Amino acid sequence: MADDIRYDDRVAVITGAGGGLGRAHALLLASRGAKIVVNDLGGSMDGVGGDNTPAQKVCDEIKALGGEAVPNYDSVSEWDSAQKIIKTAIDSFGKIDILINNAGILRDKSIMKMEIQDWQLIMDVHLSGTFFCTKAAFPYMREAGYGRILSTSSAAGIYGNFGQVNYGAAKMGIAGMMLSVRLEGAKYNILANTLVPVAGTRLTATVMPPQVIEMLKPEFVSPIAAYAVSEACTLSGQIFVAGAGYFSRAAMVEGPGVFFDDAAAVTPDDIAAKIGEIASLEGAVEYEGATAQTGHSLSHLQM
Repeated sequence: MADDIRYDDRVAVITGAGGGLGRAHALLLASRGAKIVVNDLGGSMDGVGGDNTPAQKVCDEIKALGGEAVPNYDSVSEWDSAQKIIKTAIDSFGKIDILINNAGILRDKSIMKMEIQDWQLIMDVHLSGTFFCTKAAFPYMREAGYGRILSTSSAAGIYGNFGQVNYGAAKMGIAGMMLSVRLEGAKYNILANTLVPVAGTRLTATVMPPQVIEMLKPEFVSPIAAYAVSEACTLSGQIFVAGAGYFSRAAMVEGPGVFFDDAAAVTPDDIAAKIGEIASLEGAVEYEGATAQTGHSLSHLQM
């Protein structure tokens, strides 16, 4: 019963899999039969340089355990190189069934001190990288009528964090991206979900004490990542949160709000008078998409 979820004959591309969360995901999927493309540029935490060693080392670990894996050293941050990552799966194993967008770097600074390059590089790696790899994989998944995409967000994106306006914006963008990919992939059996990990990795080691890092091992996140990219998963457009044995779901919700009969007559004073009701989340609901939300906004009007 414990090993019912398997990935025999499934091919997974995992970006940023040379260490941390990506490595943990790769080892778990490989242990249950998946063929893995271990992508890692091998750069530093802030995105500088490159080294083939991390990706190759994880491939060697997988092979030593009897699994199949090939390395890829391309960057996710450019369209041409992102296509090569996905092409590695096609050339090596003939297909791609699973994509885990996990590659990431940090350039933490307060907004007053943040250089434009710090903003742009984070967007290139996290937001554009997720888009490029997803776009490159999507045609193959569509043709096969099967795909599982899991993209990595962060609590800094969902809830905000001091000194991470670049990282938070990119990570919230990833969550929004997957909500739309979910809609486009639905009729092709392509599911798209988002993971918000709470894990001790090289990206969090600089801001968390060692004793906390020890309790937040990447391996503690991987079970829900593995579920989300399995055939057993039928959920799409979800934001899963995981860490230290805790698993949950986050969601965008909207309160019932206040309707004014005459939109043209509403003043700032009217808003001030009703702000308590407007800001209340009591009775909040989660919408299936932008169309449903717009429908609610217009529900009091006679069309």
